[in-house]
Amino acid sequence: MARPWKKYPYFEEDTSTDVVLARMGPNVDPRLKEVMGSIVRHLHEAVKELRPSHEEWTQAIQFLTRTGQMCGDGRQEYILLSDTLGVTMLIDAINHPRGEGVTENTILGPFYVEDPPHYPNGTNICLDGKGEPLVVRGRVIDAEGRPVAGATIDTWQTNDDGFYDVQQKGVQPEMNLRGVFTTDEHGAYSFTSVKPRFYPIPFDGPVGQLLGAMERGPNRAAHIHFIVKAAGFETVITHVFTPDCPYLELDSVFGVKETLIGDFVHVDSPERAKELGFSGPFWSLEWDFVLARALPKATGSS
Repeated sequence: MARPWKKYPYFEEDTSTDVVLARMGPNVDPRLKEVMGSIVRHLHEAVKELRPSHEEWTQAIQFLTRTGQMCGDGRQEYILLSDTLGVTMLIDAINHPRGEGVTENTILGPFYVEDPPHYPNGTNICLDGKGEPLVVRGRVIDAEGRPVAGATIDTWQTNDDGFYDVQQKGVQPEMNLRGVFTTDEHGAYSFTSVKPRFYPIPFDGPVGQLLGAMERGPNRAAHIHFIVKAAGFETVITHVFTPDCPYLELDSVFGVKETLIGDFVHVDSPERAKELGFSGPFWSLEWDFVLARALPKATGSS
Protein backbone atom coordinates (compact mmCIF):
# COMPACT_ATOMS: atom_id res chain seq x y z
CA MET A 1 0.00 0.00 0.00
CA ALA A 2 1.45 3.34 -1.01
CA ARG A 3 2.15 5.80 1.76
CA PRO A 4 0.01 8.94 1.51
CA TRP A 5 1.95 11.88 0.05
CA LYS A 6 2.69 14.67 2.46
CA LYS A 7 4.81 17.78 2.01
CA TYR A 8 7.30 17.68 4.86
CA PRO A 9 9.35 20.77 5.83
CA TYR A 10 12.40 19.37 4.14
CA PHE A 11 15.07 21.47 2.46
CA GLU A 12 14.24 22.84 -0.99
CA GLU A 13 15.66 25.80 -2.88
CA ASP A 14 12.52 27.90 -2.54
CA THR A 15 12.16 27.25 1.20
CA SER A 16 15.84 27.03 2.18
CA THR A 17 15.94 30.13 4.39
CA ASP A 18 12.75 29.29 6.30
CA VAL A 19 13.80 25.68 6.87
CA VAL A 20 17.23 26.62 8.24
CA LEU A 21 15.91 29.38 10.52
CA ALA A 22 13.13 27.15 11.82
CA ARG A 23 15.77 24.84 13.34
CA MET A 24 16.72 27.41 15.98
CA GLY A 25 15.35 26.59 19.41
CA PRO A 26 12.84 28.69 21.37
CA ASN A 27 15.36 29.85 23.99
CA VAL A 28 18.04 31.23 21.68
CA ASP A 29 19.54 34.56 22.75
CA PRO A 30 17.48 37.27 20.97
CA ARG A 31 20.52 39.08 19.57
CA LEU A 32 22.04 35.82 18.29
CA LYS A 33 18.70 34.96 16.68
CA GLU A 34 18.61 38.35 14.98
CA VAL A 35 22.24 38.11 13.79
CA MET A 36 22.01 34.55 12.47
CA GLY A 37 18.64 35.25 10.85
CA SER A 38 20.11 38.14 8.88
CA ILE A 39 23.28 36.24 7.94
CA VAL A 40 21.38 33.15 6.76
CA ARG A 41 18.90 35.21 4.73
CA HIS A 42 21.57 37.27 2.97
CA LEU A 43 23.88 34.30 2.44
CA HIS A 44 21.12 32.19 0.88
CA GLU A 45 20.04 35.12 -1.29
CA ALA A 46 23.62 35.57 -2.53
CA VAL A 47 23.98 31.86 -3.33
CA LYS A 48 20.68 31.83 -5.22
CA GLU A 49 21.71 34.92 -7.17
CA LEU A 50 25.22 33.70 -8.02
CA ARG A 51 24.38 29.99 -8.43
CA PRO A 52 27.99 28.85 -7.81
CA SER A 53 29.25 25.48 -9.01
CA HIS A 54 30.59 22.91 -6.53
CA GLU A 55 34.09 23.80 -7.70
CA GLU A 56 33.55 27.52 -7.06
CA TRP A 57 32.15 26.87 -3.57
CA THR A 58 35.13 24.64 -2.80
CA GLN A 59 37.44 27.49 -3.85
CA ALA A 60 35.58 29.82 -1.48
CA ILE A 61 35.98 27.37 1.41
CA GLN A 62 39.67 26.95 0.61
CA PHE A 63 40.11 30.74 0.60
CA LEU A 64 38.57 30.99 4.08
CA THR A 65 40.70 28.07 5.27
CA ARG A 66 43.91 29.73 4.05
CA THR A 67 42.81 33.00 5.65
CA GLY A 68 42.46 31.27 9.02
CA GLN A 69 45.80 29.53 8.61
CA MET A 70 47.50 32.94 8.15
CA CYS A 71 46.23 34.16 11.53
CA GLY A 72 48.53 34.17 14.54
CA ASP A 73 49.92 36.37 17.30
CA GLY A 74 51.62 38.71 14.82
CA ARG A 75 49.00 38.75 12.08
CA GLN A 76 45.20 38.66 11.79
CA GLU A 77 44.27 37.91 8.19
CA TYR A 78 40.53 38.04 8.92
CA ILE A 79 40.87 41.63 10.18
CA LEU A 80 42.78 42.38 6.99
CA LEU A 81 39.92 40.88 5.00
CA SER A 82 37.40 43.00 6.91
CA ASP A 83 39.52 46.10 6.31
CA THR A 84 39.93 45.57 2.57
CA LEU A 85 36.22 44.88 2.05
CA GLY A 86 35.33 48.15 3.78
CA VAL A 87 33.53 46.38 6.63
CA THR A 88 35.82 47.72 9.37
CA MET A 89 35.25 51.30 8.25
CA LEU A 90 31.50 50.70 7.97
CA ILE A 91 31.31 49.34 11.54
CA ASP A 92 33.32 52.32 12.74
CA ALA A 93 31.00 54.75 10.92
CA ILE A 94 27.93 53.10 12.46
CA ASN A 95 29.35 53.14 15.98
CA HIS A 96 31.05 56.54 15.93
CA PRO A 97 28.91 59.11 14.11
CA ARG A 98 30.44 62.56 14.54
CA GLY A 99 28.68 65.89 14.45
CA GLU A 100 29.69 68.60 12.01
CA GLY A 101 32.99 70.25 12.90
CA VAL A 102 34.13 67.43 15.21
CA THR A 103 37.22 65.39 14.31
CA GLU A 104 36.15 62.23 12.52
CA ASN A 105 37.12 58.68 13.42
CA THR A 106 38.87 56.19 11.22
CA ILE A 107 40.20 52.68 11.84
CA LEU A 108 42.69 51.81 14.59
CA GLY A 109 44.83 49.53 12.43
CA PRO A 110 46.72 46.42 13.53
CA PHE A 111 49.98 48.05 14.69
CA TYR A 112 48.88 49.95 17.79
CA VAL A 113 51.02 49.23 20.87
CA GLU A 114 49.82 49.65 24.44
CA ASP A 115 51.70 51.93 26.85
CA PRO A 116 54.04 53.87 24.56
CA PRO A 117 56.41 56.34 26.25
CA HIS A 118 54.94 59.60 27.59
CA TYR A 119 57.02 62.57 26.42
CA PRO A 120 57.12 66.31 27.13
CA ASN A 121 55.71 68.47 24.36
CA GLY A 122 58.25 69.18 21.62
CA THR A 123 60.02 65.81 21.87
CA ASN A 124 61.37 64.15 18.74
CA ILE A 125 59.90 60.63 18.50
CA CYS A 126 61.93 59.62 15.43
CA LEU A 127 64.60 57.36 16.91
CA ASP A 128 66.16 55.98 13.72
CA GLY A 129 67.00 59.33 12.12
CA LYS A 130 65.38 58.44 8.79
CA GLY A 131 63.05 60.61 6.75
CA GLU A 132 62.22 64.28 6.30
CA PRO A 133 61.72 66.03 9.65
CA LEU A 134 58.17 67.05 10.52
CA VAL A 135 57.01 69.39 13.27
CA VAL A 136 53.44 68.75 14.43
CA ARG A 137 51.69 71.44 16.48
CA GLY A 138 48.11 72.13 17.38
CA ARG A 139 45.43 72.21 20.02
CA VAL A 140 42.72 70.00 21.41
CA ILE A 141 39.49 71.98 21.64
CA ASP A 142 35.79 71.33 22.18
CA ALA A 143 33.07 71.94 19.60
CA GLU A 144 32.75 75.57 20.80
CA GLY A 145 36.47 76.22 20.32
CA ARG A 146 37.41 76.13 23.99
CA PRO A 147 40.79 74.57 24.87
CA VAL A 148 40.86 71.13 26.47
CA ALA A 149 43.72 71.00 28.96
CA GLY A 150 45.12 67.65 30.07
CA ALA A 151 44.06 65.75 26.94
CA THR A 152 46.38 62.94 25.84
CA ILE A 153 47.51 62.52 22.23
CA ASP A 154 48.78 59.01 21.49
CA THR A 155 50.55 58.94 18.11
CA TRP A 156 52.34 56.34 15.96
CA GLN A 157 53.41 55.87 12.34
CA THR A 158 55.75 53.98 10.01
CA ASN A 159 59.34 54.98 9.49
CA ASP A 160 60.63 56.30 6.18
CA ASP A 161 61.03 52.72 4.90
CA GLY A 162 57.28 52.15 5.30
CA PHE A 163 57.38 49.81 8.31
CA TYR A 164 56.16 50.08 11.88
CA ASP A 165 58.69 49.28 14.58
CA VAL A 166 56.85 46.07 15.52
CA GLN A 167 57.32 44.84 11.95
CA GLN A 168 61.09 45.26 12.20
CA LYS A 169 62.05 44.13 15.67
CA GLY A 170 65.82 44.26 15.99
CA VAL A 171 66.03 46.61 13.01
CA GLN A 172 64.17 49.69 14.22
CA PRO A 173 64.61 51.02 17.76
CA GLU A 174 61.86 49.85 20.07
CA MET A 175 59.00 52.38 20.27
CA ASN A 176 60.32 54.23 17.23
CA LEU A 177 57.86 56.91 16.09
CA ARG A 178 55.51 56.34 19.01
CA GLY A 179 54.65 58.58 21.91
CA VAL A 180 51.99 60.12 24.13
CA PHE A 181 51.74 63.86 24.74
CA THR A 182 49.54 65.92 27.07
CA THR A 183 47.99 69.27 26.25
CA ASP A 184 48.90 72.30 28.35
CA GLU A 185 46.50 74.82 29.90
CA HIS A 186 45.86 76.27 26.44
CA GLY A 187 45.03 72.86 24.98
CA ALA A 188 48.29 72.94 23.00
CA TYR A 189 50.54 70.02 22.09
CA SER A 190 53.62 69.59 19.89
CA PHE A 191 56.15 66.98 18.81
CA THR A 192 58.67 66.25 16.09
CA SER A 193 58.42 63.27 13.78
CA VAL A 194 58.98 62.57 10.08
CA LYS A 195 56.73 63.13 7.08
CA PRO A 196 54.71 59.92 6.69
CA ARG A 197 54.84 57.86 3.52
CA PHE A 198 52.52 55.35 1.93
CA TYR A 199 53.11 51.64 2.49
CA PRO A 200 51.52 48.31 1.50
CA ILE A 201 49.41 46.22 3.81
CA PRO A 202 50.61 42.59 4.03
CA PHE A 203 49.73 41.13 0.62
CA ASP A 204 51.58 37.80 0.62
CA GLY A 205 48.50 35.88 1.81
CA PRO A 206 45.00 35.08 0.57
CA VAL A 207 43.72 38.64 1.09
CA GLY A 208 46.55 39.98 -1.05
CA GLN A 209 45.75 37.38 -3.71
CA LEU A 210 42.11 38.47 -3.65
CA LEU A 211 43.11 42.12 -4.06
CA GLY A 212 45.27 41.16 -7.01
CA ALA A 213 42.43 39.19 -8.61
CA MET A 214 40.21 42.27 -8.25
CA GLU A 215 42.96 44.48 -9.73
CA ARG A 216 43.23 46.45 -6.51
CA GLY A 217 46.48 47.66 -4.99
CA PRO A 218 47.64 47.03 -1.40
CA ASN A 219 48.88 50.53 -0.53
CA ARG A 220 47.68 52.59 2.38
CA ALA A 221 47.70 56.36 1.93
CA ALA A 222 50.45 58.14 3.90
CA HIS A 223 49.20 58.97 7.40
CA ILE A 224 49.92 59.47 11.08
CA HIS A 225 47.78 57.66 13.66
CA PHE A 226 46.27 59.40 16.68
CA ILE A 227 44.15 58.49 19.68
CA VAL A 228 42.95 61.57 21.55
CA LYS A 229 41.41 61.22 25.00
CA ALA A 230 40.10 63.70 27.56
CA ALA A 231 37.86 63.39 30.59
CA GLY A 232 34.27 64.22 29.72
CA PHE A 233 34.77 63.83 25.97
CA GLU A 234 34.38 61.05 23.43
CA THR A 235 37.67 59.39 22.51
CA VAL A 236 38.75 59.90 18.89
CA ILE A 237 40.73 57.27 16.98
CA THR A 238 41.86 58.88 13.77
CA HIS A 239 44.56 59.56 11.15
CA VAL A 240 45.95 62.67 9.49
CA PHE A 241 46.82 62.14 5.82
CA THR A 242 49.28 63.99 3.59
CA PRO A 243 47.65 65.89 0.71
CA ASP A 244 50.30 64.90 -1.86
CA CYS A 245 49.95 61.13 -1.46
CA PRO A 246 48.98 59.36 -4.73
CA TYR A 247 46.86 56.83 -2.84
CA LEU A 248 44.34 59.12 -1.12
CA GLU A 249 41.55 57.86 -3.37
CA LEU A 250 42.94 54.32 -3.54
CA ASP A 251 43.58 53.60 0.14
CA SER A 252 43.37 49.81 0.45
CA VAL A 253 41.24 49.88 3.62
CA PHE A 254 39.07 52.94 2.74
CA GLY A 255 40.39 54.88 5.75
CA VAL A 256 40.69 58.31 4.11
CA LYS A 257 38.15 61.02 4.90
CA GLU A 258 38.36 64.46 3.33
CA THR A 259 38.33 66.22 6.71
CA LEU A 260 41.40 64.22 7.79
CA ILE A 261 43.70 65.47 5.02
CA GLY A 262 46.21 67.86 6.57
CA ASP A 263 48.11 70.82 5.21
CA PHE A 264 51.75 69.72 5.30
CA VAL A 265 53.88 72.83 4.63
CA HIS A 266 57.47 72.56 3.39
CA VAL A 267 59.65 75.04 5.28
CA ASP A 268 63.00 76.11 3.81
CA SER A 269 64.19 78.55 6.43
CA PRO A 270 67.73 78.11 7.85
CA GLU A 271 66.80 80.25 10.85
CA ARG A 272 63.73 78.20 11.80
CA ALA A 273 65.56 74.95 11.07
CA LYS A 274 68.39 75.97 13.40
CA GLU A 275 65.90 76.86 16.15
CA LEU A 276 64.44 73.36 15.93
CA GLY A 277 67.77 71.57 15.64
CA PHE A 278 67.37 70.57 11.99
CA SER A 279 70.20 70.69 9.47
CA GLY A 280 68.01 71.61 6.52
CA PRO A 281 64.42 72.09 5.28
CA PHE A 282 61.59 70.46 7.19
CA TRP A 283 57.82 69.97 7.09
CA SER A 284 55.24 71.58 9.36
CA LEU A 285 51.73 70.42 10.24
CA GLU A 286 49.28 72.56 12.23
CA TRP A 287 46.43 70.31 13.33
CA ASP A 288 43.65 70.84 15.87
CA PHE A 289 41.57 67.99 17.25
CA VAL A 290 37.94 68.91 17.99
CA LEU A 291 36.29 66.65 20.58
CA ALA A 292 32.60 66.02 21.20
CA ARG A 293 31.26 66.02 24.72
CA ALA A 294 30.56 62.52 26.03
CA LEU A 295 26.89 61.78 26.42
CA PRO A 296 25.79 60.85 29.95
CA LYS A 297 25.37 57.12 30.40
CA ALA A 298 21.83 55.91 30.77
CA THR A 299 20.94 54.54 34.17
CA GLY A 300 18.27 51.97 34.85
CA SER A 301 15.26 52.87 36.97
CA SER A 302 14.95 51.31 40.39
